[in-house]
Amino acid sequence: MHNHIRTDRPRFDGTLNLLTANLLTALPRRCVPTEDKSSHTVDDSDFQHNFHTHTFRCKHAKGDVTDYCDVALERGMKTLGFSDHAALPDDRWQRARMSYEQLADYVAAIDQGREDYPGLKILKGMECEYIADFDAYYADELLGELGFDYLVGGAHLFPDGGKWRPTYGGTDTPENLHKYAAHVIDMMATGYFSFIAHPDLFGNCYADWDADTIACSKDILAASAELGVAMEINALGLAKIAHRKPDNPFPLYPWEPFWELAADYDVKVIINADAHRPQDLQRRTGEAWAIANKFKLTLMSPSDVGYHP
Repeated sequence: MHNHIRTDRPRFDGTLNLLTANLLTALPRRCVPTEDKSSHTVDDSDFQHNFHTHTFRCKHAKGDVTDYCDVALERGMKTLGFSDHAALPDDRWQRARMSYEQLADYVAAIDQGREDYPGLKILKGMECEYIADFDAYYADELLGELGFDYLVGGAHLFPDGGKWRPTYGGTDTPENLHKYAAHVIDMMATGYFSFIAHPDLFGNCYADWDADTIACSKDILAASAELGVAMEINALGLAKIAHRKPDNPFPLYPWEPFWELAADYDVKVIINADAHRPQDLQRRTGEAWAIANKFKLTLMSPSDVGYHP
C-alpha cells in the first residue's frame, strides 16, 4: 500500500503561505507575445492538440481511449492528452471520478493506445483536485511511479474551514470567491500542474464582474505569471454558454473580462476542448481561439505541456 501523506510540504490551512502572499503583491506586466498571433479566423477543424480529455471512468463522460484516438486520427489531430478526473487514494467524491481501483486500468488503456496509434502523440494525464495531504500521491505515484506526463489543476472544490465547498454554486459570495482564488494559487505553487483548467469557473454562480472578481482574478493571474502555470480557455464552457437558459443570470465561463485582464500579465494560455465525448474533441475550439486572439494572449506551446520538476 502506498503512503500518500507527505510531511515535507506545508499543508493548506485556509491561509496564504509566504510565497503566495508575495505573489499577490506582484504588479501586472503587459504581455509580450512569444509567438505569432494570426488574425485570421480559426475553425474547430484547425484544432490539433487537445490536453483535456475524459473517459467513461469519470461517470459523466462517454468512450474510452480507443474511441477518442479513432476520432482524433480521422480529424487529422496530432496530440491527444488524456486527463480524466483523478482517482483519489481515499475514494472521496466518487460521483464524478474513477475509483482508485480503476487507476491501473486507466493507465493500461493509455499505454495500450500508444502502441496501437503510433501516428498520434498520446499523453497520460489527470485533472486533479488538490488535497495537500496527498502530495505523495501526485508527486511520487502519478508523476513518479506511474509515469504520468502531466497533471491538470481543476478546482471543482475548495477548502472552507474544515470542509470542502463545491465551486459549482459555491463561489457565490465575495468571501467564497477569495477562498477559491487562494486555493487555485496554492495549487499552482506546488509545481505539479502544467495548467489550470477553467480558472474562471467562478462565473457559474457569481453574477457581476465587480471589485472582488477583479481582485481575485488579478491574484490568480499574478501567480500564473510568477509560477509559469498556464491558464486554460475552456471550450466546453462555450457550449454551456450557448445552451444557457434565458433565466440563468450567471455569465458561466469563459468569462471574457477575466481574459481581457489576462492581457496585462505575462501569462501563457492553452485552449482545450474538455471533451467528454469523442465527437467533441474539437467542439467550439475556434471560438476559444477567438477569445485568445481578441485579447492578443500568448498561447502555450503544446511541447511545453508536461511535468518539469
